[in-house]
Amino acid sequence: MIGSGLLAGIGGLALADSLNPATIVAITLILLTVSHRTVVSALTFVLGAMSTVFALGVVIFLGANAAADALGEGLIWLRRGVFLIAAITLGIAGLRRFKDRERTGIDLPSWFGVWTAFPLGILVTGADLPNAFPYFIAIERMVAADIDIPVGLFVLAGYALVYCIPCLILLALGMAHGDKVRTRLRKVLDRFSTGTVKRSIPAAIALFVLAAAVLTIVLWP
Repeated sequence: MIGSGLLAGIGGLALADSLNPATIVAITLILLTVSHRTVVSALTFVLGAMSTVFALGVVIFLGANAAADALGEGLIWLRRGVFLIAAITLGIAGLRRFKDRERTGIDLPSWFGVWTAFPLGILVTGADLPNAFPYFIAIERMVAADIDIPVGLFVLAGYALVYCIPCLILLALGMAHGDKVRTRLRKVLDRFSTGTVKRSIPAAIALFVLAAAVLTIVLWP
């Protein structure tokens, strides 16, 4: 069994993780540029994203459990891996703030279609998972709580579903309100995909400080 507190915590992490830009932008682009079988393409993309979150979660969860049983250190290394990824990501973000950076336009690949939406969902979600700190923290908490494997798999399936809720809501709004929603989405997309991101020394320093703080957790014996 799993306690209600732990379940609520994992649910909160899943909600935070669901607000990632990669999958939301992909659904936005599908709504804006795909005119044939839009809903099917979007749902297939979401299914690919959901499958990736669930499958990778299963691999990490079962692997950490096996390591914990065999070596007694699986949980320690999982926790260190989570925070090391976070520290590296923050450090890279800090470096990028030292200079002006032109935003590049975002578009779907030329090969996108109904039959390729599923693999695109896998690729986009897989590429974004290294930044999904809530995802790894949730799995670490599940391993730490020593929950049964069947329960863990059920929770991971729920996490994958929650992860895709914003995409499904966006798709529903786009289909229900049509041009009105598409016009607003185009304005938001243009705002974040064009122009220049100005350098910011204070922001860079703040990100480096955060990276150093996270790194101390990795190195702490």
